[in-house]
Amino acid sequence: MRYALIAGSSRFPVLALETARSLGHDVVVIALKDNAPPEVEQLAARCYWISIAELGRLIDILHQEQITEAIMAGQVRHTSLFSSLKPDWRLFKLLMSLPSRNTDALIGGIRQELEKEGIRLGDSTLLLKPLLAPEGVVSKRRPDDGERQDIAYGRRVANALAGFDIGQSVAVSERACVALEAMEGTDAMLRRAASLVNGRSLRLVKVSRLRSHLQFDVPVAGPDTIRTMAETGTTALAVDAGRTLLLDKEEMLELAARHGISIIGYPPEEE
Repeated sequence: MRYALIAGSSRFPVLALETARSLGHDVVVIALKDNAPPEVEQLAARCYWISIAELGRLIDILHQEQITEAIMAGQVRHTSLFSSLKPDWRLFKLLMSLPSRNTDALIGGIRQELEKEGIRLGDSTLLLKPLLAPEGVVSKRRPDDGERQDIAYGRRVANALAGFDIGQSVAVSERACVALEAMEGTDAMLRRAASLVNGRSLRLVKVSRLRSHLQFDVPVAGPDTIRTMAETGTTALAVDAGRTLLLDKEEMLELAARHGISIIGYPPEEE
């Protein structure tokens, strides 16, 4: 099997490439500078480093490699939209045509540009289905009643937020929304929330976008998430089952057990 992997941040692209290699797949990697981890280069059949602003070059590489299917693995730091990078002509034209520049609009526009060129964007979790969160309690410790109440409230808020394509996470304490995730990412949001609650416990709720596909911007959590939760006094993590990747799951669960953190998978809200 031959396809391209567009590598963004986190361990997501590394784990996907390790699986692809074990299956004997020939994977060409297009790694996004300032986002993708350097390890992707050693795991790829061939690796090209490009900036997020080079849509035309991305398409040229895919044609050069005779690729007709690509997978996006890993997130793109949203603050890249406000970097000093200047978009190439193809990306500039796309940006000017968009009604907004949120994730759905931008990546959805890129998907359409690829499809015009005969390149299909596939399911980004294709190689990592076993890492999708199951439904129910995943951790050693079950959530207590207070945590469940906070999570129920937080899921209502987070799903409403996801409908506007702003962020995927909220921080909740005592059935009050303390912080919403935007471009800063989950870790920065939790640290901001911790500065506001005067030592009270937080709960982290992550949800997926209200859409039918998993082609891009799939929620992820992993050991670093648990470390930040422990640092900020966040005692429970709720995620969408079947739509959230739990990276380096064994290490993640060991850390959760050590810090007494509860992790629960909930049925995702229907589109």
